Amino acid sequence: MLNIASFSTLTLSLLLTQHATTSTIPTRSQPTEYPINNFRAKFGSTPAPFVVDVDPTFIAATHLKASLTRYTSDIDQPEWIDGPPKHNISTIRDFWVEKYDWFAVQQTINRELSQFTTTVYADANYTSPIPLHFVHHRSPRADAIPLLFIHGWPGSFLEVGKIIKNLTNPTNSTLPAFHVIAPSLPGFGFSPAPSKPGLGLREVGQALNNLMTKQLNYPKYVIQGGDFGGFTLRYMAGDFPDTVVSVLSNFFIVPPNATDSDRFAAGTTTPEENFHIKALIEFETGYAGYRNIQQTRPLQLAVAMTDSPVGFAAWIYDFMYLHVDAYPWTPEEIITWAMMYYIQGPYGGFSMYKELAKVGAWLNQGFRFVSQPLGVSTFPKDGYKTPTSWLQRHANLSFESDNSRGGHFAAYEVPNLLVNDIRKFWGNNSLSNIDKVRG
Repeated sequence: MLNIASFSTLTLSLLLTQHATTSTIPTRSQPTEYPINNFRAKFGSTPAPFVVDVDPTFIAATHLKASLTRYTSDIDQPEWIDGPPKHNISTIRDFWVEKYDWFAVQQTINRELSQFTTTVYADANYTSPIPLHFVHHRSPRADAIPLLFIHGWPGSFLEVGKIIKNLTNPTNSTLPAFHVIAPSLPGFGFSPAPSKPGLGLREVGQALNNLMTKQLNYPKYVIQGGDFGGFTLRYMAGDFPDTVVSVLSNFFIVPPNATDSDRFAAGTTTPEENFHIKALIEFETGYAGYRNIQQTRPLQLAVAMTDSPVGFAAWIYDFMYLHVDAYPWTPEEIITWAMMYYIQGPYGGFSMYKELAKVGAWLNQGFRFVSQPLGVSTFPKDGYKTPTSWLQRHANLSFESDNSRGGHFAAYEVPNLLVNDIRKFWGNNSLSNIDKVRG
């Protein structure tokens, strides 16, 4: 009787062998074995240096799968109404097959970012060990401020790459300097996904506080984040007022409460409130489909996305395209961002949405009042602008910056604007209480 598993393995081996003889992708020496998540890493009890080392066989299989992409058919309607058009996806596929070199990208990441791994723990509900990958660059300045940078979806630790040098090594001594720590959230990048449910962003925040205070020896620090980072810094500021000195968010999103909704229906809300409420309605009715499936049936989606590299790239590119201010994404950037999920599989990243839905985060539930100074940086193509009076309901708002351009990925898209806001906020003690970090 034919053994289907053996046949499938043999078929893939033959295909990869044939593919390697015609592929232009550079070959690499073949290590003996890689873990199931396709990259080598050791997660000990204390931070240890890490370099990205992804299984060459997996890379070859991914290249083969990209070459076999099956396209959808466009219909007669304006582009981007239903998702990314066919010609965008074929461009990504063609670049992946003909030009993309993961090993060159891997080398660049390892050269430009000092990375580490460790194991951390949450404080309460989630008791399993949490293997964590993170970037850590220390400034040479004696007065440098420890800054925890937290990414979101569909980004990764790579977002810190465009701002880290300006933060650790500013051009003159009048500007604040920072020690920068940028973790990969569990299930993202090179932090393995949890093997059981229950690891939400509050629990991640507990683990990150333990990383900062117990493993990296920063008794007090500040946080900057957007998207999931914006949620996490709210949890952390509320839960750890003695260690988190102040926070700067570029995603402090607050939905209308019942009174706000009644006033909106009666036509008595302010223009600022009207803009925000209409933006949230437009997102919920026209753009939130990805979130709704990821927070309800993440595995159903992951089965397909784990097997289709171009399909997954298209899935996140839809969001990446729609939430930037005309940023010219290159095929290499799109593919590399996709690889930060595809290497270990996107199920863990999808599942974080379900963890947030369980605790009502999208409805603004479960957050404590942020008593520390809060700074908020807003970028127009992020699609919303929480009214000042609504921010003040939930935090000690001390700084607002309404930037004229930029979108959801501020650190990557408009790094100089975000760095300017970071310097304004943490360069002024009256805004940020930063002297508490310096003792």
